[in-house]
Amino acid sequence: MSAEFNIDALLPPDMATKAENIGIKKAAMPFWNMFVLAILAGAFIGLGAIFATTVSAGSISIKDATGAAAFSTGLPYGVVRLLTGLVFTLGLILVVVGGAELFTGNNLILMAFMDGKVTFGQLMRNWGIVYLGNFVGSIATAAIMFLTKQYTFGSGAIGLNVLNIGEAKTNLGFVQAIALGIMCNALVCLAVWLCYSARSTTDKILSIIPPIAAFVAAGFEHSIANMYFIPIALFVKTWGDPKFFEAIGKTAENFPHLTWGNFFVSNLLPVTIGNIIGGAFMVGLVYWFVYLRGKKAK
Repeated sequence: MSAEFNIDALLPPDMATKAENIGIKKAAMPFWNMFVLAILAGAFIGLGAIFATTVSAGSISIKDATGAAAFSTGLPYGVVRLLTGLVFTLGLILVVVGGAELFTGNNLILMAFMDGKVTFGQLMRNWGIVYLGNFVGSIATAAIMFLTKQYTFGSGAIGLNVLNIGEAKTNLGFVQAIALGIMCNALVCLAVWLCYSARSTTDKILSIIPPIAAFVAAGFEHSIANMYFIPIALFVKTWGDPKFFEAIGKTAENFPHLTWGNFFVSNLLPVTIGNIIGGAFMVGLVYWFVYLRGKKAK
């Protein structure tokens, strides 16, 4: 007899089993496969960030030498945030549908670890390799984008937006950054979790859009996205075309918190801690507790 064909979405207990099985496969992946797919994921999230930075430049107003607005859309803050969130979903859609290894989503491997199917060493190996690969992909994307001089587009509006984003992210309090990271990856891992119910590409895309758009619109902090947002801002601040700074009426000194030290210590470290808490524990651990705990004993 042929296997039963079913197009209904998987229910949460089956989603938990699927999440566990995927976690086992991810943890056992060969080094180079894992690393290259992680580089791809960093680049994919970077592409979403590029899209988001371009769209959110709609809130930037650039004035020419006469004081008249050379570039301004006057879009309300909430509308800009909503549009920014919607376009940023490109990043996770590429990761999930295209196939790549993203550190924040891989926090759900904790479910397989808690069930004894993945060792602590395998868990740390995956997280470490994928995190490093994500960093390589993100910062390489930022370097390429700097060379495109896209930051000069829109009379410099995109570049000013890039600098403002980088300055804001490197000026967060440590606890604040952790909390923003917690909320972010709770939503990211919920998006990945919802994808485990999907039977088609369309299902996956529709599952991804609301949670990801929500975290971006709300201003939460994603460690891998920040591996693009902050380096591109640092590149522009350090090596930006003098004509660009003339166009926006700013200098590098107007962005004092935007430094490599603040990138790593004030943002990336606390945001990564928050992402692990929000994704691995607030989503992965909870669903393991509800659907997988004690399953083998039954």
